[in-house]
Amino acid sequence: MTKPILHSCLAFFSLMLTSLCSIAQSLPTSVLYHQLLQLKETKRVLYIAAHPDDENTQLISALSNGEQVQVAYLSLTRGDGGQNLLGKELGIELGQIRTQELLRARETDGGRQYFTRAIDFGYSKHPDETLQNWDKQSVLSDVVWVVRNFQPDIIITRFNTVPGGGNHGHHTTSAILAEEAFDLAADPSAFPDQLQFVSPWQTKRIFWNTYNFGGDFVPLESERYAVIQVGEYNSLLGKTYSQIAADSRTMHKSQGFGATPRIGAGMDYLQLIKGEPFDVSAFENIPSRWKEVDGGTEIEALLQQLLEKFDFKNPLINLKALMEIRSKLGAVTSEAPWLTEKSKRLDHFIFNLLGLKMEFVTNKELGFSGEDIQAQLVVNNPSRILLTDVSLELFDEKYTGIKKVSANNEPIYVPVDFSVSESVPLSQPYWLINPIADALYDVKDQTMIGKPSNEVSIEGNLTFRINEQEFKTTLPLEYKYNDQVDGEVKQPFTIVPEIDLEVSEHHVFLLPGVDPVVSIAVNFKDQIQEGELTFKNLKKSEFEILGVEDDLSQKKKIYRVSFKLNKNEQREAVAQFTTSEGTTYDQVTNRISYKHIPNLTYFSPASINVIQEEWKVSGGKIGYIMGAGDDVPSVLNSLGYQVSTITDFSLVNLSQFKSIVVGIRAYNTNKKLVENQQNLLTYVENGGNVVVQYNVVSPLLTKNFGPYPFSISRGRVTVEDSPFEADWDHPVLSSPNKITEKDFGNWVQERGLYFVTDIAPGYSNPITFQDPGEKPQPGSLIYTQYGKGTYIYTGISFFRELPAGVPGAIKLFINLIEQ
Repeated sequence: MTKPILHSCLAFFSLMLTSLCSIAQSLPTSVLYHQLLQLKETKRVLYIAAHPDDENTQLISALSNGEQVQVAYLSLTRGDGGQNLLGKELGIELGQIRTQELLRARETDGGRQYFTRAIDFGYSKHPDETLQNWDKQSVLSDVVWVVRNFQPDIIITRFNTVPGGGNHGHHTTSAILAEEAFDLAADPSAFPDQLQFVSPWQTKRIFWNTYNFGGDFVPLESERYAVIQVGEYNSLLGKTYSQIAADSRTMHKSQGFGATPRIGAGMDYLQLIKGEPFDVSAFENIPSRWKEVDGGTEIEALLQQLLEKFDFKNPLINLKALMEIRSKLGAVTSEAPWLTEKSKRLDHFIFNLLGLKMEFVTNKELGFSGEDIQAQLVVNNPSRILLTDVSLELFDEKYTGIKKVSANNEPIYVPVDFSVSESVPLSQPYWLINPIADALYDVKDQTMIGKPSNEVSIEGNLTFRINEQEFKTTLPLEYKYNDQVDGEVKQPFTIVPEIDLEVSEHHVFLLPGVDPVVSIAVNFKDQIQEGELTFKNLKKSEFEILGVEDDLSQKKKIYRVSFKLNKNEQREAVAQFTTSEGTTYDQVTNRISYKHIPNLTYFSPASINVIQEEWKVSGGKIGYIMGAGDDVPSVLNSLGYQVSTITDFSLVNLSQFKSIVVGIRAYNTNKKLVENQQNLLTYVENGGNVVVQYNVVSPLLTKNFGPYPFSISRGRVTVEDSPFEADWDHPVLSSPNKITEKDFGNWVQERGLYFVTDIAPGYSNPITFQDPGEKPQPGSLIYTQYGKGTYIYTGISFFRELPAGVPGAIKLFINLIEQ
């Protein structure tokens, strides 16, 4: 068996070009010409903000496609603290989704993507609060690192450094760090450990991309601005930059940011913050980088000649000039990152010119260490230009046998069989390998910091010759299949553990009357093995294995386990399966799948949050009306409630339910709910209990939520341990479980969001939260009796607190249901 090839530690920028390294595909010659313009241009712009979707896609589109400059967006975070319109994924799962959405956005608008190690810990009202969570020097180091690697001519910030005025603290912090990095990146005494990989870099100017979200921006006479036209039509691409920007913005689907392009002209203003003065253009006095290298002026002249003589009708006529440029570019001795990047882009351009199709594929998506994989190399050359000496290398093993690839669309198929080496790591996102601490991802390898995603698990090195020049490119191993609806689909080939675990419940509540039995499945990718199931953090007297069965067809062992702690407490137990050979496995393989992004895989401990309390829980039937998606129903099931999802109101008798819970953002997304709003209120009037969770201000499908009026505001309390006032005698705080001050401790991320205002007199307001330094904010939870029943609306972030296993918040939610 041959060995797989592992992705080596390449120069920092190379991962940003992975889209250039998989397969080439035929493009219209107008698009090829546009790429040639970008190949000649050497100016670079770094755009900096805080979150996915903060970036100005219209400006990025205009700069990348109109000015042909290389634009990169540095997002300080991966958007882990936001909300998810598509499903229940939050936290690190949402961060992975939004990372991929940003990559799809950059593929659309022509930019590239970077990140720091900062974690989006939720809304922050001031940069001081932000930097109490983030270690400033660590995040600043990351910004400097990206500047030194990308080497921009100008930096543009989305936000300014003025706190307050409703500006997110993360936003303001991004501008503060960008301005500091502008100076520090050129200072060799700043973060000197980086200099073993990079050199100091002085950016010429830093701008603020001014805006007025309420209307058109009016420039100030006292400030110096550069103006970028962002609404123009690009005849080579057949789109306006506004259209490209809208397509890019629409990639942020988890945020519900589908965009309609602006029609007509538009202008963006860049206000100079620091750096060399200018008269008109932001790029004044920025020389071509071709002049900085020996032979670069000649290469630039040859590129210009090719642009002037480019043959659109017979594109292969352009190959001779391209090969001459490639030969001269290969003779340049400079190791400047931008020049290496140009070489890769030139090769990719030639592949596109020839219409080459190159892929390295297999018929399965998941593999494990030691597994035998059957793959295939496919190369097709529709042009008349011969490819010779074609080979695929997997480390020291070459697959040859094809001396040339002839013209006329005669593809070659080369079987490639190999065994996955034990040295191949699991496909864990690199920022999740180590435990998270202090709102920063712990990344040990300096060269990985900033990268949007992992290097490829397994790839082959493809080598061939065109007109006696040797070409080398890497092909990632991909899972390829045909979907009946979507046609050809490719997914990344992913390395998973040979044995992993599943747990039926992530929270086990040891409560009076609640069955504490959990199913734990041990999954085997190969053969079922003998072994022992134990739990980290639990004594053998604190759990009992009630039974185990082998499922031969699914290659798994299924254990039924019950728990019993010696006192009321909360404990995180981690299931561990140890084979007879002594190898221990304790990971869950988590999969996230949405059609607009690649399938995502990450691994987490097989942990179970065991909570033993004396809470009063009546159980019974709960109706749950889903909104944007949350994981509250699974927690309610674990508490002993029988939860049914209500989708078709015409098929359900609402009176059967003890309570009906409405999921987050349901009045933003669920038309069926709005159509049946009166049925819901009738249910309350007849003695039912309804608990409605938060909705955002816009778009709302209706403004009539409850039996008496109230309005949704943007009010929120972002500090999770913020002070509060409570009416302890209120029904929701006193029955059936007595809520105490202790129950508001150890919450996660925030207290709540989108609190209500303009509250009618019929409601009571038992809890008032308060962010430090601000006025108390009512409206986090309102309660009323209506007819024989009760109606509750709450902006408290139960959708975060319950899945996180926060006992006090769970206890409070039980009380809401039991009303």
